[in-house]
Formats: sequence, structure tokens, C-alpha cells
Amino acid sequence: MPRFGEYGDPIEVEDGLRARTRRGSIGSQWWSRRFIDLVESFADTGRLQRGRSYARKGQVIDLRVAPYEVTARVQGSVEEPYEVALGIDAIDDAGWRRVEAELASRAVFRARLLAGEMPPEIEEVFAGLGLSLFPESAADLHLMCDCPDWGDPCKHAAAVLYLLAESFDDDPFLILAWNGRTRDQLLTALRRAPARDAPDPFEAEDEPLTAEGFWAPPTGLARLRDRAPAPSVPPGFILQVAEPPPVKVRRRPLPDVLLPAYESLAATPFTTD
Repeated sequence: MPRFGEYGDPIEVEDGLRARTRRGSIGSQWWSRRFIDLVESFADTGRLQRGRSYARKGQVIDLRVAPYEVTARVQGSVEEPYEVALGIDAIDDAGWRRVEAELASRAVFRARLLAGEMPPEIEEVFAGLGLSLFPESAADLHLMCDCPDWGDPCKHAAAVLYLLAESFDDDPFLILAWNGRTRDQLLTALRRAPARDAPDPFEAEDEPLTAEGFWAPPTGLARLRDRAPAPSVPPGFILQVAEPPPVKVRRRPLPDVLLPAYESLAATPFTTD
């Protein structure tokens, strides 16, 4: 039942979740800033400001991220905490299969994700498939709270939004989990998905040598010198994309044992005498 008559200062919470940033913007990584920038573009400024205050005071008691819904309890000025839920529209299994296939087909994306990194361009992958990684309008974000404030968002939901952004700072894979794919599910799919064959950059079309084309722009192998360098691949790329072998060294998985050697080789410059 909604509880009416919340007045005065909120009841202090001893072990509440407290925003790390004491002033200014909340969220430090590109993905959390992108999320907050979108929310602040369509939500009420005054209510968001009160929500930031709640987040910094530690009024949010707990926060759980599940597929398509974030739930939390927020302590107001009445004794019983309010129940808050933040919902988003689901990306269905068919949509996720398309995303996984597209990510697996791009070697650098695949390697970065398997290394625990979130490439900034990942949002473009979703957009290219007609999907959205973040709520882009008020209609895409479903806010529910059993407080008496009918605002959208109320300060309790706003506090949860800001702390959710800081949770994204700590673990960007929570963004994907909220959209319906946990970290383990995505990485398993990327390891198993066959990567598309990349075109051979040294495969050039044969062109007849004629006087007419003698002073034409360079073609074939000569053109390769003008190409932009390919994005770098993290050290140990093969260890990240291949299915890990059932071998352990002193109870550690073999890829974990070999990765320092790959990183050391990548950091050592090659010289020729």
C-alpha cells in the first residue's frame, strides 16, 4: 500500500549505499556518463537533484540488477523503506543472437569484451541492429516506487538511477545484464561463435599495365601503404577467444598461467642487429 504523508528529513541509514562523488556529476566511465546524460535529458531536474542528495546521504539500502529490472529499497522519512523498481524494454533472444554474432565477427570487439573491457563503439553495434543499449526517452524507462510522490522520477527512483550509474562504473557488464545477458552468457556465446573470415589485405585485383594508367594513383600492394593501421589487439588474444583447455598448472587454468608471458612479449620491443 502506498504510504502517504512523507515529510521532513529522511531517516538516516547506518549502512546504506553511498555515492562516491560528493559533488558535481555522478559517473566516471563513458558508459555510466552516457546513461546519466540520457536520463538527465528527459527527467525532471529538481527531482533528480533531490535524488542525488539521497544517493550521497546513503538512503539506498540495497540495489540488485536482474534482466530487464533493477530493484532497490530506499529509506525516506517514514519508518518502512520504499520499494523501487527500474524497468527497461526487453531485448529478446533473437535480438541478442544477432548482437552476439555481430560482436563475434569483429576480432577487436571480441577480444576486448573477453578481456573484460567495454568498447565505446559497442553502442553503435546495437544501434546498427535497430536495438538500444540505453533508455533514450522517458517512455523507454519504467520507474516504479510505492511512495506517495507521483512524479517521474520521484527522488527515491532518482537516487537509485544515480547509484546504478556508479554500479556501471564498477562493472560495465551490468549494463548488458540489465538488457538481458549476463557476463557469463555473453562471453560463452562469443567463445563459441565462429568469427567471420576477414578479407585478405594482400589480395589485390590484377590490373593490366598500360601507358594510360602509368600515372594513375597507386593500386595493389602500393595502396596498402596509405591504409590506416588496424586497431591493436590485446596481448594474449588467442587465449581469450579460444575455448580454454581442461588443463591446470598448480590449480590455475592454463590461460591464466600463459597470459603474463604474452603480455611480457608484447611489451618487449623487437630489434634486429
